[in-house]
Amino acid sequence: MRTYDVVVIGAGPAGSMAARLCAGQGLSVCLIEEHGTIGHPVQCAGLLSVPAFHECGVSRKSVLHEVSGARIRSAQGSELYFDAGRTRAVIVDRGMLDREMAMQAAGAGAEVRLKTAYRGKSGSAVRTRGVRGREEVGFRVLIAADGPGSPVARSLGMPRPPVFLAGLQAEIRRDMDQGAVELYPDASPEFFGWIIPIGAGRARIGLAGTQDVFGRFRAFYRGAGGGSIINLVSGTIPLGVMERTYGHGTLFIGDAAGFPKPTSGGGVFTGVRSAAHAAAVAAEAIRKHDTTDAVLCEYEKRWKADFGRELALGIRFFRLRQQLSPADIDRLIAVLDDPATRAEICRYGDMDRPGAIIRRLLRNPKVVPVLGILLRGEISRILRG
Repeated sequence: MRTYDVVVIGAGPAGSMAARLCAGQGLSVCLIEEHGTIGHPVQCAGLLSVPAFHECGVSRKSVLHEVSGARIRSAQGSELYFDAGRTRAVIVDRGMLDREMAMQAAGAGAEVRLKTAYRGKSGSAVRTRGVRGREEVGFRVLIAADGPGSPVARSLGMPRPPVFLAGLQAEIRRDMDQGAVELYPDASPEFFGWIIPIGAGRARIGLAGTQDVFGRFRAFYRGAGGGSIINLVSGTIPLGVMERTYGHGTLFIGDAAGFPKPTSGGGVFTGVRSAAHAAAVAAEAIRKHDTTDAVLCEYEKRWKADFGRELALGIRFFRLRQQLSPADIDRLIAVLDDPATRAEICRYGDMDRPGAIIRRLLRNPKVVPVLGILLRGEISRILRG
């Protein structure tokens, strides 16, 4: 049995980034991926903020399109449109992005094993099954980047995130405003629906929720005018961080830890940021010859200092959203649709760190009367958070 300094389970953006950064520090790294092709199956809308894309450290060859604004529409007719006048987000080919990141990890010195599934952990080794048959792979630090279901977390009995959304998305032929993402809160009572332009008369239409997702998607798709479906993908979005993101010599990063943003469901930014913190802590622990949880707990302190407050605020906002009726949403969009508010959104809006704009909007004296007295307590907690 060969022992590596670091074994990473999962070659999505978070796992590949962790492997790349660990290998770049001279550590021996094995990156294990259960699928035969990195980046498939696709389970992401592919909309990344410009900062999130830059965090990935890749070329622009995966970029399909760029957008500068958004249009939020209620089922009752209100609309809020804003445009920053410059590129705020890119739409990517996630398969291509993931493969480039994995290649960078390999280029930095990580060994990449495809078609190899995690089957459990025995002490300081993981059991795998794949093209090499059954094997044990030793490690000094294990990094779990194995997605929402996280077989690593389940095998260790680690509590999972409290909320899981199911998502469904189709790529369709559609003519639309190519500069703006369209958001439809009423398409899914627990979350929202989206239509994202990707250029050349095509778009991605989807939604996420907890109940009857297929039925709601079908209604949303038809209500939006349909269109020839090019492909259809599904995925799972965990919301709310697991109780502890380290344990048993393991660091949990990305979706495995429950790091997707509750405001948008996006997980690439927090995933690659958590990977950087995990790689730094793993390297320090190995240099100290101490990979116990007493040392690895530093990882949780670092990610919390980086984006923990944003995730905590996001889950509060997610809970507030559950209490809004279609009429509430319609009135809220109408109230926010004024020149000063649109300018404020363009100036302070941040897809990855939305706390600042959420607080500013909730301090708008027109908002609280719309949301009602029953929600004032939740609003107060968000403003204090």
